[in-house]
Amino acid sequence: MAMGRWIVTVGGYTLGSRVVGFVRDILIAWTIGTGPVADAFFVALRIPNFMRALFAEGAFNAAFVPQFAGALERDGIEAARDVAEEALALLLTALLFVVVAAQIAMPWLMYVLAPGFADDPAKFDLTVTLTRITFPYLLFISLAALLGGVLNSLYRFAAAAAAPILLNLCLIVALLTIGKITETPGHALAIGVAVAGVVQFVWLIVACSRVGMGLRLRWPRLTPSVRKLLKVIGPAALGAGVAQVNLFVSVIIASLLPDGAVSYLYYADRLNQVPIGVVGVAVGTALLPLLSRQIRSNEAAAASHSQNRAIEIAFFLALPAAVALIVSAEPIMRVLFERGAFDAGATSAAAGALMAYAAGLPAFVLVKVLAPGFFARGDTRTPVIIAVICVALNVGLNLALMHVLGHIGLALSLSIAGWLNVILLARGLHRRGHFRVDARLKKRLIAITGASALMAVVLFVLGMALDSALSGSQSMRVVGLAVLVLGGLVAYVGTARLFGAFKARELISALRRRDEGATKGPVTPDDGPGLA
Repeated sequence: MAMGRWIVTVGGYTLGSRVVGFVRDILIAWTIGTGPVADAFFVALRIPNFMRALFAEGAFNAAFVPQFAGALERDGIEAARDVAEEALALLLTALLFVVVAAQIAMPWLMYVLAPGFADDPAKFDLTVTLTRITFPYLLFISLAALLGGVLNSLYRFAAAAAAPILLNLCLIVALLTIGKITETPGHALAIGVAVAGVVQFVWLIVACSRVGMGLRLRWPRLTPSVRKLLKVIGPAALGAGVAQVNLFVSVIIASLLPDGAVSYLYYADRLNQVPIGVVGVAVGTALLPLLSRQIRSNEAAAASHSQNRAIEIAFFLALPAAVALIVSAEPIMRVLFERGAFDAGATSAAAGALMAYAAGLPAFVLVKVLAPGFFARGDTRTPVIIAVICVALNVGLNLALMHVLGHIGLALSLSIAGWLNVILLARGLHRRGHFRVDARLKKRLIAITGASALMAVVLFVLGMALDSALSGSQSMRVVGLAVLVLGGLVAYVGTARLFGAFKARELISALRRRDEGATKGPVTPDDGPGLA
């Protein structure tokens, strides 16, 4: 299966997850809005989710996937299975310790993780309780992330990409079934999170078994592969997860702001995460195992081509998404969330955060495309140095802008730090001779930028023309937003095609290309990269 098809597979399932996630968030906004219960639940969800993204999906996979792919390439599937089972034993042992310790220390941890809540004892105690309920999610979803890394290394992307849909379904079911009998709807949502971790873990166990990669549970031992993993995983945590670190810092600081700040950032981030997940995660997920195998096969030209095409795909999808979210932030937020406990004031506040987040959206996506260029080569030191610089910048900007712009300043700080991250990662790859922008990429970046600018004009004019519909009844708002989205899409695709930002035959070729590895086992390094 060619890289373009892998990206479509991961992106398609991720898009499905985001759609179900919107249904989930609409129900949450309707039920608990942006008040104290919402703030408490979003902190309770953010903590295990952050640790999962940073250490399990971020650091662990950044360290594990190249090692697993290398063993698969050099020594075959049984040697790779040994690497996976040893990693599983290490991860399970570490996670059990973390979860137990966190449950015991949770009240004290909350003074660090949400210090602003300490001034409201009821809100503080609720956050502690909900976080204790959600925290076991970290154990199961992290183990699921390892299983997903195994499947991705075998170029079997569908099961891991579909797993987040189960989380959203569990939350919806929990809110609708037990939300009225628990102490608060936040308790029902927290229970749904914990159950979702188990469901996703079982889902991926079955998926691994179906492709002949069932893993046995071993006693943890310091084998050479485990030592290598431990050596890499610490630096990879910062290198792969700088955006997550920055986002989490923003949540901590947001707890110092008035009620609702955490919730405004959450709803805005949820919309911003759609293109990040559909594009950035999809491209990065497909790129890392591919680069790892190409580099270990000494295919430098193929690796460079893969990197260029990945950036091309990412920019083609991320830039117009960012422009659309900036120009149409308020009507999008109004149509999706303004109902029940989520009022017009919340719409305006969350829309401001969305615009600030969207300014950094292309950067957040490109980081996920550039970072594999380091991790596939076993270089975790450089991303760590860059990460420390970006986190420091984000913290400094947070403290400076929160007094001027409130929660919007926190979102804007994250975007600025994201662009610095992109610049430093690209510069690092370029200086090492691992990345050169080829002529095709240069030409298409210019074309994509021009098409996005024209789309912005169309969206602005359409937004003015549809103002009454977008401010009317709920049904009229939905129709107005649909017209706005369709108009922007037509404008972008039409001008992008006219400017030469893509060629239809390349897209068709990328989606149709298949190889034997996609259906009969692991793919060999000769399968080739690229969109075209």
